[in-house]
Amino acid sequence: MSQKYDLTMKNIFSDMADDIMSYFLGLQYTKIDELNIEFARVERRDSDMIFKCTTDRGNVAVHIEFQSENDGKMPYRMLRYSLEIMEKHNLLPYQIVVYIGKDNVKMANSLSYDFGEQNTLDYKYRIINVGNIKYTDVVGTNYYDLYSLLPLMDQSRRKEEGEKYLERCVEAIKDIPLDINKKKDIAFKAEILSGIVYKREVIEKVFSEVVKMFRIEESETYKMIIEKGIEKGIEKGIEKGEKEKSIKIAKKLLEEGMDIDKIAKITELAKEEIKKLIN
Repeated sequence: MSQKYDLTMKNIFSDMADDIMSYFLGLQYTKIDELNIEFARVERRDSDMIFKCTTDRGNVAVHIEFQSENDGKMPYRMLRYSLEIMEKHNLLPYQIVVYIGKDNVKMANSLSYDFGEQNTLDYKYRIINVGNIKYTDVVGTNYYDLYSLLPLMDQSRRKEEGEKYLERCVEAIKDIPLDINKKKDIAFKAEILSGIVYKREVIEKVFSEVVKMFRIEESETYKMIIEKGIEKGIEKGIEKGEKEKSIKIAKKLLEEGMDIDKIAKITELAKEEIKKLIN
């Protein structure tokens, strides 16, 4: 991989480290520091991510590599990396390869030989195939940084549903209960990673909707609804005969392109009534 690719991957995955260690690895840990190791003697490249962590088994170096293609030489690279980590930091490495490729995993995760009691090797590391992670296992959790990986997950469902699956992923990102800038960041990374498994025209079509929604969330009308608590006040307002306020808000949101389902949820007007406002 080129240095440019390394930097791109680091930028995309840097925020996911905590969620990967907690969700995928199930590690109970305290992250102490990031170890910036340049494997000059190995590949003349930087590792993707290495963190010194305190676990119930003592201090370890959690080493995470991201791989978008099958590499038959991966076990050799990972072994060399583990030796560099142990030599430079005197830490036991906990190594993981996160596979985000389109094809099935065809890489080995071990190296071994046995030439007798004093000449053996039994080396293994873990491979996580993101394509085997179920969409429903991640959506609904608070591991929101992992939502960037949703377009690469659930390989069988993704192949069956095609574009519809990507739309489902975008909807999940839109509904994350985080501030607009964080959601934009997650969506941006998801869009980039979608390129591994989807065609450009499909990606542009699907993600144009989320961009539109983010514009709405940044609009003055939407801010008014959120900041002034209109969403909660509407229900009381309707009871007091202030239905006109809900209709006025619905008209503004229609002008800004918000879909009818979301307008109905915010204003608590019937969908049929909102549809009439379009005309």
